[in-house]
Amino acid sequence: MSITPLAAVPSLDRATPAFRGRIGRDPRSGHYAVPHRYRLQLSTACPDGLRLAVGHSLLGLGACCPVTFLPAVPDRPDGGHSALRPLYEASAHHYTGPALAPVLSDDWSGRIVSTHARDILRDLDRFPREGGAALYPCGLESVIEAVERMCAEGIEEAAQQAGRAGAGPAERAAALDVLLDTLSRVDSRLTGEEYLVDDRLTAADVELWVALVQLDTVHRCHLDASAVHRIVGHRALWAYARRLAAHPAFGRHLDLDGISRRHHGRCHGLEAAGAAVQILDWASHAVDPGDASRR
Repeated sequence: MSITPLAAVPSLDRATPAFRGRIGRDPRSGHYAVPHRYRLQLSTACPDGLRLAVGHSLLGLGACCPVTFLPAVPDRPDGGHSALRPLYEASAHHYTGPALAPVLSDDWSGRIVSTHARDILRDLDRFPREGGAALYPCGLESVIEAVERMCAEGIEEAAQQAGRAGAGPAERAAALDVLLDTLSRVDSRLTGEEYLVDDRLTAADVELWVALVQLDTVHRCHLDASAVHRIVGHRALWAYARRLAAHPAFGRHLDLDGISRRHHGRCHGLEAAGAAVQILDWASHAVDPGDASRR
């Protein structure tokens, strides 16, 4: 696998550079998958951070690629983390933007390899390890990419638009229809199935599970109660979410308090009646509130 030169490239918001270096299998790539060289910095209150934490645990990479857990709410006024500033300043000349998570860094150089969560998870999947199934099995990459798009557009974006205070009634209703249609299709796919793709645990399940966590803990707060009751009706889907929450690699990273504090710190929308209709009892699988390392 080739490496993108370690440099800031434009991000979607144009204000903060993104870093998209890639880890290869060959030393000639510049960054290659050698143990004890790389480190993840993330917050499990952030969807991208939660995806990476779950994937990292599933791959069993704790010994060869350590994780530094950051506070749920960044400690700087610009929305960045003080702990990440040295990495950003070492990686981008005269960097003045926010130091955002997640970050995959190179301990050898003290610089950032990547801030692109999906690239990072794919590269972690290439690390040499004993046993353990791949998160991106050969031949299923395009299927998993389709699930990523479905979750981003049909669940995350649709749920946000359905609860957006500034949107008109017709716009919100159309977005809710997209959301419910997506959930119905996934619910049908999961009926009688344990996992989403090829009857095995893959990155598609990590992606969908995090989208469902966000839907229940964040997005439903801005939906009306009738909409949430329609979402609850997808029984196979939520039974699947409950099963995965009971899996140690998933449930132990579920920081409900952190998700709530991050949401309330960033959100300026109005809470709706759906906030009172909890879909799952996630709390039974949340991390120990006394674990200060995740705060």
